[in-house]
Amino acid sequence: MKYLISGADAVFTGARNGEVTDLRIADGRITELGTRLTPAPDETVIDASGCVVWPGLVNTHHHLAQSIMKGVPAGLNQNLGDWLASVPYRFWPKVTPETMYHAARLGFFELLRSGATTCADHHYLYHADTSPELEDAVWQAADELGIRLVLCRGSATEVGSHQGMQEHGIAPERLEQILDRLEATRSRYHQAGPDAMRKLVVAPTSLIHSSSPKGLKAQAAYAREFGLGMHSHLLEVDFDEVQAQKKYGMSAIDYAESCGWLGEDVWYAHLVHCDDHAIARLAATGTRIAHCPTSNCRLGSGVARVVEMREAGVALTLGVDGSASAESGSMLQELNLAWLLHRALHGPDATTLEEVLDWGSRNGAQLLGLHDVGELAVGKAADLVLYDVRQARLAGVHSPLMAPLMCGEPVKIRHSFVQGRVVVSGGQVLGLDEEELTARVRESVAQLLAS
Repeated sequence: MKYLISGADAVFTGARNGEVTDLRIADGRITELGTRLTPAPDETVIDASGCVVWPGLVNTHHHLAQSIMKGVPAGLNQNLGDWLASVPYRFWPKVTPETMYHAARLGFFELLRSGATTCADHHYLYHADTSPELEDAVWQAADELGIRLVLCRGSATEVGSHQGMQEHGIAPERLEQILDRLEATRSRYHQAGPDAMRKLVVAPTSLIHSSSPKGLKAQAAYAREFGLGMHSHLLEVDFDEVQAQKKYGMSAIDYAESCGWLGEDVWYAHLVHCDDHAIARLAATGTRIAHCPTSNCRLGSGVARVVEMREAGVALTLGVDGSASAESGSMLQELNLAWLLHRALHGPDATTLEEVLDWGSRNGAQLLGLHDVGELAVGKAADLVLYDVRQARLAGVHSPLMAPLMCGEPVKIRHSFVQGRVVVSGGQVLGLDEEELTARVRESVAQLLAS
């Protein structure tokens, strides 16, 4: 369909902020930006008065399976290592394709209602006897709701020092299984191109604790043979550094580099415990970060040195992480907290609203290889969000364009588009019934606890 989005209060277009009120969409692309554009006979007009228009937010690190593991009492006051055993790895073997499907729908629902249009899900529920239907459930949920999905295919080639796998006796995949299963997913789902709706990323779950050097090198070779991105967790806690020194006699960042796991095609979630050497290697190699401030606060892991990273030249992006350690699943919360947290540490000029929005949109899209996504410009994919700012709690804001980021949750989205297709309308996420979703999620939680 063709659309004219007309009469917005403001549109985030970078250098042209304040100059644009209207956007024209055709064939999934933005074809015109301007003011007082005249509707064409074949266009559907979207009244954007009282709204600000942003590029759709891009979440570069999630664990959708954890959407049904929020607030587990045993893990509420634990650090990462103990929490992994008490929460995600306790329930992982009990997740069925059906519960995974409902968890994914819930995670996508939370993202869409906060303004996200792209999700990179670090899906790690693979072991020696994993059913392929568990992964298929994630793809199915994304297809139904129309969100862009980058599936970061987790793996483990050994139990190693991974506390969650040790405690629950989870048998890792053989390396041959991992590569065969990667190929099956790539051939079935992966799309190339700067506006792909479905992408596959090679993503061993833990670089230090459950991956062998041989496995890491083989997966890196596979990823680069087929032009796939590479992702993992690294330096979320200082235990990563301790184990890297103990097992390999070198720093965690140097171990990553020795296995081929630094480069412009690589990004890591967290990177909280980076020293100056690690930041320098990230910058020199073009390796990037998915900054997850809510989860890092929630687990007491610390605060990533993203201001220093930015100054060194590391590209910054944002991720919500899993809802078992962040609870909200909101990209807007990540933007709001990232804006505030580093100002608290470094002063009021440490972060600006505009750059944080770039972290959560354009930078994330570039990292994922979605070069036609993440900004509002002629020729770009029509991934965009209309935030309704005509609400009492936002009425006093003097700068309405950035009101959603400044004021944070809750927000109301009037419309949201992915590739020119409406995925949120009138505040409702299309493709699901919220009451039905709530009932299915509650049933899924009960099944986890009963099994």
